[in-house]
Amino acid sequence: MSYADTALPVSLNRTSGTPLAVQLADALREAAAGGHLRGGDRLPSTRALAERLGVSRTVTSAAYEQLHAEGWIAGRHGSGTYVTTPPTRAAASVVPPDSLVAEADTAPMLDLTPGAPWAAGVDRAAWRRAWRAAADPEPLTRAHRAGLPEYRAIVYEHLLRHRGLAAGSVLATGGTTSAVVELAAAVVRRGSAVAVEEPGYQRAVQAFRQAGLTVAGVPVDEEGMRPDAIPAGARAVYCSPAHQYPMGSRMSAARRVQLVERARAENMLVIEDDYDGELRFDVAPLPLLAALAPDVVVHLGTTSKILTPTLGAGWLVAPAGVAESVLAYRDLTGTRPSPAGQRVLVELARAGDLGRHLRRLRRELAVRRTLLAEALSAAAVPVLGDDAGAHLVVPTESPEDESRRIAAAERHAIRLDGLSRHFAGTPTAYGIALGYGGCSREALIAALPRLVQLLS
Repeated sequence: MSYADTALPVSLNRTSGTPLAVQLADALREAAAGGHLRGGDRLPSTRALAERLGVSRTVTSAAYEQLHAEGWIAGRHGSGTYVTTPPTRAAASVVPPDSLVAEADTAPMLDLTPGAPWAAGVDRAAWRRAWRAAADPEPLTRAHRAGLPEYRAIVYEHLLRHRGLAAGSVLATGGTTSAVVELAAAVVRRGSAVAVEEPGYQRAVQAFRQAGLTVAGVPVDEEGMRPDAIPAGARAVYCSPAHQYPMGSRMSAARRVQLVERARAENMLVIEDDYDGELRFDVAPLPLLAALAPDVVVHLGTTSKILTPTLGAGWLVAPAGVAESVLAYRDLTGTRPSPAGQRVLVELARAGDLGRHLRRLRRELAVRRTLLAEALSAAAVPVLGDDAGAHLVVPTESPEDESRRIAAAERHAIRLDGLSRHFAGTPTAYGIALGYGGCSREALIAALPRLVQLLS
């Protein structure tokens, strides 16, 4: 069915303070969610719709671009623009302010905990195209223990282009946590001590402990992990220097040099978790520790933060001896990273869709962070963390204050995350780690007044 020759359910209010492009996108989104427009319905071209509504083509193009990014519409080459099946999370993630107050018992939960990617921003047409292309090769009879050669080549190019790393031994992984599990079991001797950021990524902490390693917390401040506080005798150091998780700071150049010098002098392996290193909004992505000291640094990356956990794909770049130990462990245990997600990433990269998505992702998250930071700052709420990634931190004065704010938000259908749970030992800092990547921008904007009130 085509709507090119019939009336669309659109009414624009030119006296409203809401931009016309936003009004148009809202009207089409509501029509799709309400069933007036259905999956497969063809929309008018941006030019035809602009003429019909009496607006500039800039307005209709901006509205279509927003809906395309959210997955509500998709373009077909040479055919036009069509409504897709509405995203299952879209309706659940849009929470108007009134329902946050008056209907909290029945309102869908708005999840603002960190760690979720902007999966709704993945181009659905590109996504389907990549999966179809990934199914073209013959099924494998044996999995590649190091990962598909074409996947490793794509990762090499990605790291060189986006992170400035001329990678050495590139191995596919199932993601950051699975890579940490392999390193803990295959490289670091059981009973050894491993230093971790405090606060830090607790799944890595548990992976080390399950492998029989002793975990020693190292304080983090506005310059990242403190290398001088790493205990003597540690055999490995786990850190996130580009964007510390969860505090959001970056390791200073002086500390990077200090960490590398200690690692070389004391025979320590540095495990660099670059979980969202591509996502900086103020400056170019910072140089990797692996580029500074490839002889003592293992670099870990993942697609779960820049695309979606659906792929279950990541990578590990390591000195040759470390890479061989990981491969030997895989042979011994029969474990292999799944090639399905690897094939999809290869196709996304080959078509240029990965690069386009990263550009859109940076723009979108930069806007969201600015919205949050400005609203909080206007209410005199302090904000911690670099202008990067998909989360920021609002400090609180005490653990009771942290818990009280989380509980209050829960009563208003907003899920928040506290800093306390990110400590392996006794917490020494308290606050809210506020994620803004997993929801829609509309839901975030709608929740801002209530959110600011809760955190003030």
